[in-house]
Amino acid sequence: MSVVPLRRLTPAEEAVIASAEKGLVDGDETRRNAIAVLRREGLPHRRVEAWHYTDLRSLVGSHKPGLITRVIDALTPTAEPELLAPFIPGSTVIDLGAPSATVALAGVTVERLSASPDWREAANHLDRDVDTVRLLNASFGSQATRVTVAVGIELAHPIELGAIPGQGSESTFVLCDVGAGAKAVFVERLSPGNQSAMSTGVTNLTIGDGAEVLWIVDQAKDKDETHLGQLNVTVGANATFRLFMLNAGGALVRLEVHAETTGEGADIQMRGVTLLHGGQHIDVTTTLNHTVPNTTATETFRNVVTGGHGVFQGMIKVSRGAQKTDARMACNTLLLSDDGDFSAKPELEIFADDVQCGHGATAGEIDANHLFYLMSRGIPEREARGLLVKAFVKEVVEELEHEAAIEVLEARIDAWLAADH
Repeated sequence: MSVVPLRRLTPAEEAVIASAEKGLVDGDETRRNAIAVLRREGLPHRRVEAWHYTDLRSLVGSHKPGLITRVIDALTPTAEPELLAPFIPGSTVIDLGAPSATVALAGVTVERLSASPDWREAANHLDRDVDTVRLLNASFGSQATRVTVAVGIELAHPIELGAIPGQGSESTFVLCDVGAGAKAVFVERLSPGNQSAMSTGVTNLTIGDGAEVLWIVDQAKDKDETHLGQLNVTVGANATFRLFMLNAGGALVRLEVHAETTGEGADIQMRGVTLLHGGQHIDVTTTLNHTVPNTTATETFRNVVTGGHGVFQGMIKVSRGAQKTDARMACNTLLLSDDGDFSAKPELEIFADDVQCGHGATAGEIDANHLFYLMSRGIPEREARGLLVKAFVKEVVEELEHEAAIEVLEARIDAWLAADH
């Protein structure tokens, strides 16, 4: 006879599960099964390799109770929702938290799904027994939406995806399909809720052969909020996926990006800027999975730290048959204070012998020689430091090749740098 020991859940884990169980109705077996797995597995801790630098069990427990008591509101809005103001002028905004959605955009269809797909089937293709973000997303009863861009359509303006805080589900699930040869820009809005809350968001993005997608993530959660997000991407033959991620808000944030090449000629470009201060904990975790020959990928992430704790985990995987892969990864961090720290973990896992892959990570202070040069030209020290920090992060932003997005993102970065952190 074998004995299976039962692990005692922490008060924080019990509170998360209790929040997930609120509003659970008969017949919602997908959500009920997810909650059962959550109760069995609990929250990940530092002994779980993928969560070593973000001990979710301890971090959730260390926050105020309000952080884990209001995980999900009623699915029906209690008041007439306000429209989300476009992040980029001219964009089409889709409210993911609303009980229904329509969009008047040629070549684009939006439909509300009656239920989120089973979390085990909808999880990304990595070999993981428990996908924590997707599991929590399913446990909280995520509002599910499908967005489809037709084959060959070239959208003139971006599509913005966001949920109005307090107007519906705090957990969203999106299935986004971009047809072959289409071109589209998406902005994922993680807007502040102005109160302590936990939110989750999962998006499965499929990019057809020859399509081009620019995906911008604007993470601007409130200073007391927790957010766990996941973007799973498959990139077809000769298709291009470009990602830009701006992290500047939240108390506890983890954003995962898992991308896989499924056709030769696929190209993946990831860029990101994280701005950290105070007691924030922001974790960016990426996986690039090259499964076919002749694919390319680059990752460049820049971080500015004046306080708190930042994390970057990046994995490049090259399968045995994925010859001629060219993949590069770089994580560079600027430490502006002794009150903050940053953990970087770039990794390569290569099973092919004809590839070009590399990774690197740096961390340091502002270069004293550069600072001296600017000050010797009569620029005050504070202003000189600001110029150097701007140059450090804006180099990545300007690689976007989308003028309207660059203008908005640079304004956001300028506002953060001008604030007294």
